[in-house]
Amino acid sequence: VQLQASGGGLVQAGGSLRLTCAASGRTFRSYAWFRQAPGKEREFVAAALDRGSRRYYTDSVKGRFIISRDNAKNTLYLEMNSLKPEDTAVYFCAAGDPIISSLRASEAYNNWGQGTLVTVSS
Repeated sequence: VQLQASGGGLVQAGGSLRLTCAASGRTFRSYAWFRQAPGKEREFVAAALDRGSRRYYTDSVKGRFIISRDNAKNTLYLEMNSLKPEDTAVYFCAAGDPIISSLRASEAYNNWGQGTLVTVSS
């Protein structure tokens, strides 16, 4: 299983970016995005379960970020809008088969991409 994240970059506050995670190998129930800001722990951002039919978000990105999945291409996306400086982090995609109560926990995922840096300037 390989996950390849891309799409990060430098953007001004209020701008948009789209992250892409290309997956190969077997499919999983949940594909998620996590992020890690400097000096902070990795945190859950969003997850798409059951071929993308169920979506979950952390409160701080609801209404601004959209997670989606192209099952034919085995690719995960994160559309990020109205970006804020506090969104600055390395973003990681992950895949696994967590139970619903654990889908926000990084420990529930065994497969990770390499991370892509998102920097939002004020």
